Amino acid sequence: MAAALCAVALVATACGGDDEPETTDTETETDVEEEPEGETETDAEEEPEGDATGEIATDVGVTEEPCPEGINPDNGCIYLGILSDLTVGPFAPLGVQIVEGQEAFWQRVNEAGGIGGFDINVTEYTRDNEYNPQTQSQLYREIEPNILALAQTLGTPPTEAILPDMDADNVVGIPASWWSGWDHESSDMGLILASGYSYCMESQIALDWSNENEGEIGSVLAVGYPGDYGGDSAAGVAAWAEANGIEYLGFVETAPNAMVGSQDAAIGQVVGSGADRVVLATGPAETAEIVGGSMANGYAGRFIGAVPTWNPALMDSPAAPALEAAFTHIGPWEAFTGESGAHQAMQEFLGEGNLPGNDGFTFGWIWSYPMKALLEAAADNGDLTREGLRSAVNGLTVDYEGALPELNITGDANADAVRTAVISQPDSDAPLRLSTVATGVTGATADDYDYSAPCSGT
Repeated sequence: MAAALCAVALVATACGGDDEPETTDTETETDVEEEPEGETETDAEEEPEGDATGEIATDVGVTEEPCPEGINPDNGCIYLGILSDLTVGPFAPLGVQIVEGQEAFWQRVNEAGGIGGFDINVTEYTRDNEYNPQTQSQLYREIEPNILALAQTLGTPPTEAILPDMDADNVVGIPASWWSGWDHESSDMGLILASGYSYCMESQIALDWSNENEGEIGSVLAVGYPGDYGGDSAAGVAAWAEANGIEYLGFVETAPNAMVGSQDAAIGQVVGSGADRVVLATGPAETAEIVGGSMANGYAGRFIGAVPTWNPALMDSPAAPALEAAFTHIGPWEAFTGESGAHQAMQEFLGEGNLPGNDGFTFGWIWSYPMKALLEAAADNGDLTREGLRSAVNGLTVDYEGALPELNITGDANADAVRTAVISQPDSDAPLRLSTVATGVTGATADDYDYSAPCSGT
């Protein structure tokens, strides 16, 4: 762990009322620490929320002082870091909304009393990683001395870049990505609390569905970023093709336009391939360019896009007609307008009739449930140190308020992996420009896939 960890503090807490059954609602009693052991805790008796129930050990990223602009002035503060793509990276439009979704989620938690006598702050240590592994590493070292954990680390390659440091520092985190390695402790060191399916599983579910609903597939091509985003998606495409005796035309690696200038090379390979389906694992801007450019140059097949390929702003681009005609999007849960308890909560937060800028808001909200469950478990164990938080991951069960099935974070990946998806298609008249076609989608190939190891990066 980084040098100069503060000494472990013992914080006495008091239980309190709660509108949200899942939230541990206790308030920090700062005066208790000043009393000699065995004395009557008179201040606790004056607290309207209840009586003292125990002590919680803390170290880095947890203070007895309230959060800046905190909701509960008698609570201490848990600081969580965010490393996201907020300005110039390929996922900045999504990243900004992911952060807003997480801020909204934790505001709701704090309004319900916080966790273990603490409010949660996710704004003080938010930084822009620009989807750059080197920038990510630098920013992680900058905020690490002040945070308990990472509420968000966006991007598979950026997150992989800091995993060794996270391991040394006992810092757990929430990934804003879906690499299959996050489902396996051999890859994520038990530090990453992922939600939903992996890119690898996503490709297989999507191709199973597309083969049944969009015309028989004779050949398939993968196009995506290098590394364990595009590579994981491509591994799923290759596995699906092999399992179904379909011609796999390979993996075309491309990169964000900021690096390669344009998608002309990828477009040329798509058109030249003649593939019946092309599975994309890129950013939204590259998706629009590849789909629009390929269709304009005579490509007659269809495209399937991984979760991060979509942004409703694409429907304001010249590629909109091509997207409506030939693009299908796949996601791990329903869009913002879904009907689960989680969706109803986020809709209520924004107010009736209001929509977020894109479904990054939905991602940020749903991704936050594992960290909430982890903080609650650690608080119940009386240990909100980094080591205590990491230990609480083992056997952790997450309730997503219906957005996803209940999940055992450290369960057997092959047995417990999420193998369901939501299928949507571009629609200029729909909220967030996507219409849901099918929910709870499964596929025989994905269901039968041996998920005992990560699909890529091994």
